[in-house]
Amino acid sequence: MDKLTNYYLFINSKISYLYKGNILLNLPFIILKTILKITKMKKLLLSLALVAGVNAVNAQIKETHEHKHEKSDVAQTETTIADATIDFESRVVDYGVIEYNADGVREFVFTNNGTEPLIIKNAKGSCGCTVPTWSREPIAAGATSEIGVKYATNRVGKFTKTITITTNASKKPVILTIKGEVNPAPKEVNAPEREKGGAPLEKK
Repeated sequence: MDKLTNYYLFINSKISYLYKGNILLNLPFIILKTILKITKMKKLLLSLALVAGVNAVNAQIKETHEHKHEKSDVAQTETTIADATIDFESRVVDYGVIEYNADGVREFVFTNNGTEPLIIKNAKGSCGCTVPTWSREPIAAGATSEIGVKYATNRVGKFTKTITITTNASKKPVILTIKGEVNPAPKEVNAPEREKGGAPLEKK
């Protein structure tokens, strides 16, 4: 037993002995006993707080370690290169000269000549006028698919735009190009002009 417990037992014995004689003599011992009791409670609470603090720190360390491990696994998965390819029939689509507001949809056809599924992670146009579409499903080995693109043909003049493709086949992105020229919008048909000729004025 520690010293605090010994003092507590000693005070208890004194109170039991002196109480029979004179209660006034017991008063200092009662006060001291109360103080010792409070001290023991504080000591217990402090011990419990320390234990809780240590447990909380350990839990935080474990959570941080697990989170770092998960991030590392995700990063490793994202950077894993598969035995897949994305081989395009052509990386350039030439619209030629097209009319204002003509159909701006075209497609890039490709084949996965690898042995593992091809995943297209992202496709991004160089501006808002060039919008790509693609399959979110893995493309099996040997399969053929396409990446669609729609150009805003209400933009008059020559254009050259790019689409950046990110896949699991390579860390290096694939760059596709579209080009062409959009003719000006047709002029509105003017109202018929008033004829300049007419009947001669009548003489008075």
